[in-house]
Amino acid sequence: MKKSLSSFIALCFLVIVLETGRVKATSRDLNDVILLANQQIQQPYRTGYHFQPPSNWMNDPNGPMLYQGVYHFFYQYNPYAATFGDVIIWAHAVSYDLVNWIHLDPAIYPTQEADSKSCWSGSATILPGNIPAMLYTGSDSKSRQVQDLAWPKNLSDPFLREWVKHPKNPLIIPPEGVKDDCFRDPSTAWRGPDGVWRIVVGGDRDNNGMSLLYQSTDFVNWKRYDQPLSSAIATGTWECPDFYPVPLNSTNGLDTSVYGGSVRHVMKAGFEGHDWYTIGTYSPDRENFLPQNGLSLTGSTLDLRYNYGQFYASKSFFDDAKNRRVLWAWVPETDAPEDDIEKGWAGLQSFPRALWIDRSGKQLIQWPIEEIEELRQNEVNLQNKNLKPGSVLEIHGITASQADVTISFKLEELKDAEVLDTTSVDPQVLCNERGASSRGAIGPFGLLAMASKDLKEQSAIFFRVFQNQLGRYSVLMCSDLSRSTVRSNIDTTSYGAFVDIDPKSEEISLRNLIDHSIIESFGAGGKTCITSRIYPQFVNNEEAHLFAFNNGTQNVKISKMSAWSMKNAAFVVDQNVKSAA
Repeated sequence: MKKSLSSFIALCFLVIVLETGRVKATSRDLNDVILLANQQIQQPYRTGYHFQPPSNWMNDPNGPMLYQGVYHFFYQYNPYAATFGDVIIWAHAVSYDLVNWIHLDPAIYPTQEADSKSCWSGSATILPGNIPAMLYTGSDSKSRQVQDLAWPKNLSDPFLREWVKHPKNPLIIPPEGVKDDCFRDPSTAWRGPDGVWRIVVGGDRDNNGMSLLYQSTDFVNWKRYDQPLSSAIATGTWECPDFYPVPLNSTNGLDTSVYGGSVRHVMKAGFEGHDWYTIGTYSPDRENFLPQNGLSLTGSTLDLRYNYGQFYASKSFFDDAKNRRVLWAWVPETDAPEDDIEKGWAGLQSFPRALWIDRSGKQLIQWPIEEIEELRQNEVNLQNKNLKPGSVLEIHGITASQADVTISFKLEELKDAEVLDTTSVDPQVLCNERGASSRGAIGPFGLLAMASKDLKEQSAIFFRVFQNQLGRYSVLMCSDLSRSTVRSNIDTTSYGAFVDIDPKSEEISLRNLIDHSIIESFGAGGKTCITSRIYPQFVNNEEAHLFAFNNGTQNVKISKMSAWSMKNAAFVVDQNVKSAA
């Protein structure tokens, strides 16, 4: 461990010099790296390459953007404790590659009557002249949720360390019929062909969720449009709405103001603890968003979700340097608050994902951004390996607690698949009822991650194949956490969803980003995503193991597998920080 720590320190110090050359590397930087490295050794649930602040509570991602070659990331933060608090502010970090990060001083915190109690979630818009503007929700002295505006004090500073607020804040107050505490999270703005800016703000009327549409010609004076851009009955307040275009037949991203015949729009809203989305057609001249196939955001098992595990309050932005849309989300803790207080921190961010529309046009694809490959080392490969019924195969040669694993399974025979009408089944319930230890015909098969050597603790990410009475096949993807820990007071709910894939003609692929207490799983090239938090009892990460397994009665073949140990990303504190976030 001493050798790995010293290697980590040397690597991170090198990153400081190479990646943050515009910030002078000092002995303080090295001390910060040592501190963070020691934190990870002392706290086995702290991650190595997922974003988190040095301490305290973190939740929603806010205002991600690219400015003068620097990526900016803001997030909801409690500067006083590892639990959600009475005062929440915007913490701030910057990066040149979305992998290695520099923590800065908080950017937005209570200074006005319009945000005197807290500065809550919001979004960045790049105005003409390359001027970043932040619309965010303030909690005023009357505990009303109002919408405020801030912008950088010094545009020549690529780190945008200081922010000023509009003197007329609040710019938008809760409309009639919307409760004062149910009106929040303004979206990134987009500009129509008429030159008018538009945003949506989450809210509800009588428990009916909606994205309220506002328009402005100057980005200061906003007027509410008569009808919401989207709404749904009995869903409660919509949080963190996101509205953006995606091109058909391309994996590229688009600026938020793009529209047209070869473009579809995504409406995403958070409610019931999940991020739901629908794809449709937007007509700015009529301010009309029409979901395709009549599907809208209702919270049913038929609706689309970004992720079927722990993944909420997501925010996307257009990265014009690489012509892609990038997505983040808050990944909360699932241990007890007492545990968070003891470890001194709570909350992670998902690793940034590129986002585009599937060739079918029916759903979105998510995939870790390519920069993650900078962290890979010690590659291990397998090809054409049979997994017999009931077999378990250990994957040697990588650091199983911090890894990137891609694996593809080929099914030789499907006729014996279990018969089940999956159209009337909740996949999460099915995963809880038929976990990794419940033997089927074709599956469960997949990976056992963050497992102890004796398999008493294991997190199983697996597939299971069913057929209906007509012989059509359905592929279920599960993250079974029922044996992820022997500790008590841990949420070990299993997650699941169906994958839009035909196992007769396609191999079934899985990618897992494993990082101590988080596993991000991507099924079928990113069609179905599940994020899990885990807290195994073993405290030494060298004790973590990774296995491939097949608990079905039919053979399964691993057609190919590539796995890598993952280096730690660098997380350092800017030398100019007054009070580290």
